[in-house]
Amino acid sequence: MNIKIQANPCFKEVNQSQLRYIVMKGSAGSGKSVDTAQNYILRLMHDKGRNLVAMRKSDITNRDSTFAELTGALYRMFGDKTERYWKINRSPLQLTCKANGNQIIFRGMNDDRQREKLKSITFPKGKLTDVWLEEATEFTQADLEIIDDRLRGELPVGQFYQIRMTFNPVNKNHWIKKVFFDMPDDNVLTHHSTYLMNRFIDDAYKARMERRMRVDPEGYLIYGLGEWGEIGGLILHNWEIKEISQNLNDYDDVAIGQDFGFNHANAILLLGTKDDDIYILDEIYLFEKDTSEIIQEAIAHALPRNKDMWCDSAEPDRIKMWQKAGFYRAEGVNKGGSAGSVKAQIDWLKQRHIYVHPHCINTIAEMQQWKWKKDEKTGEYLDEPVPFQDDAMAALRYGIEGWRKTAGWLL
Repeated sequence: MNIKIQANPCFKEVNQSQLRYIVMKGSAGSGKSVDTAQNYILRLMHDKGRNLVAMRKSDITNRDSTFAELTGALYRMFGDKTERYWKINRSPLQLTCKANGNQIIFRGMNDDRQREKLKSITFPKGKLTDVWLEEATEFTQADLEIIDDRLRGELPVGQFYQIRMTFNPVNKNHWIKKVFFDMPDDNVLTHHSTYLMNRFIDDAYKARMERRMRVDPEGYLIYGLGEWGEIGGLILHNWEIKEISQNLNDYDDVAIGQDFGFNHANAILLLGTKDDDIYILDEIYLFEKDTSEIIQEAIAHALPRNKDMWCDSAEPDRIKMWQKAGFYRAEGVNKGGSAGSVKAQIDWLKQRHIYVHPHCINTIAEMQQWKWKKDEKTGEYLDEPVPFQDDAMAALRYGIEGWRKTAGWLL
């Protein structure tokens, strides 16, 4: 069989290691998750009797992270012959190597039920030998102890148990730093990578990172250099990832928010409201696309044309294009006065609970790091967001405009 492999040399050591703990901190775009997925596919095809559990703290986020990475690796490696070698099951999520029966399953540890489910894992062939903790900083030290305890018992000669952790080092006080980086251990391999080591990264991404270095030095330390940091001054805490209904009739009202972009993302969010809570149902998040291309993507997403679409008012020509395409309720957001300020929009959002569907991965990534600017002299946070990677957040602010107006009128 012919397998296409694209590898970054910086991951050679971790892919060859048989140590029990592989702990990989790195910047966004370093390629650590892509390489991890590819390495697991190769390992499970080569070594009979190995099985992998891919994990996120919240089980529902696996579909758009670990499962997407692993299936993406399969299609890159095998193309249209993928299903000749692997069986892909989407409900429940599961991948099976057809040559030897090795499997990849997906789990979470968000509650006691999920923890108990992990304890009862068995495989038709072989044992649980590998665990991948993606976004490992989501897990507690107690979670790791439960996972680690599952990897026990004698294995055939040449096999080994291994837990691999991949993450952005968002908190210098995190237990992972204390347990694995600050305490030398012969069973541990720590690894550091950045987007600058990824030979497949595109120039536009590098340019965005260079901009972040200027406007958000604290965030660049973590997401650009992969160094231990701490994200202080987060704007939103009142949100959670949840499997929410995609049926628009289940909501009191539905609206769309759009932040125009080209070099930075053009972000569109489909929003619902029910009982005064906000639901983020879907996202479109595209770079370097013109308006006609984005409209076609919106049509493919079945974005409703009979709902209010609130857009950045700075580009009236683009709004007209949307209106001509049938989104006749597209209009610009009035940014005038204190009532239309970013701070007023944020204050309104913070008074509600926000639910985000797990497939809105770019929105989730922005919400996890959307923060206030810090005064470099005083160290205090200002009432002004950091102007970086906030395109979905702008779409969210715009999309609630009609509901904010209604609430203000009722008051």
